[in-house]
Amino acid sequence: MPTIISCAVTGNITTRANHPELPCTPQEIATACIDAARAGAAIVHIHVRYPDGRPSMELGHYREVVDRIRDSGTDVLINLTTGPGQRFVPSAEDPKVAAPGTTLMHPERRVEHVVALKPDICSLDFNTMYSGTSVVINTPQNLRIMAQLIREAGTKPELECFDSGDIQLAKDLLADGTLPPDPFVQLCLGIKYGAAANAATMSYLASQLPAGARWSAFGVGRWEYPMLAQAWLLGGHVRVGLEDNVYIRKGVLAPSNAALVEKAASLLDALGGEVASVQQAREILGLTRR
Repeated sequence: MPTIISCAVTGNITTRANHPELPCTPQEIATACIDAARAGAAIVHIHVRYPDGRPSMELGHYREVVDRIRDSGTDVLINLTTGPGQRFVPSAEDPKVAAPGTTLMHPERRVEHVVALKPDICSLDFNTMYSGTSVVINTPQNLRIMAQLIREAGTKPELECFDSGDIQLAKDLLADGTLPPDPFVQLCLGIKYGAAANAATMSYLASQLPAGARWSAFGVGRWEYPMLAQAWLLGGHVRVGLEDNVYIRKGVLAPSNAALVEKAASLLDALGGEVASVQQAREILGLTRR
């Protein structure tokens, strides 16, 4: 089976202090997506930013990025994040009170851009974990609300799993019909206090996936390409991009997202793999052209 390459072009954690060419404006993000697609990415995973680099959830920013990609005629699967809006920072004086940096919001708000723009795919985070200086919170109830709105938009959720418990929660939502069958799961490795980025962990997580699942995996930082190779060996798909890693090799900043995709394609070829076209990715994931 051909291997799908996803490219996560900017995220919401990486900054221009990490990489001076990080795409931040809608035009820059759209251009990065188009270039990544031309380099071999069948899926582009999109967060948006304010022009100064701050993370954004503005519908207008999402709309401009999506419109620019669609208007370019580039055939690529658009995957919009729903991750922002899930962080709680406890106050030192009273831990039940939110401190600055808290972004928790109603689940409907987190998917309003998916409802409006109807992308091919959107992420759906299953983790509740300590991350950075905050606690990421995704309750089963909120996931049910988001999953229903995503389904009504005709969008396929990409189930983001950061540890084995996330997979068990996903199985429960599949069993009760909240999620449609034949899911697409993204295994996220190397995030501190989540699943470790090593072969044993990935193999275990892959063994716990629900029947019929298609899956992809990535490692952050220096684990990006070792985990890419491991995912291919286990029959999974792969993800790269400046959201996850800013280096093309040790100590050398990646020239672009497209360069990271090109390296991924080269490694897959060296392993004996085949990079999936966009049409092949649609067939693998059961998607129709939007």
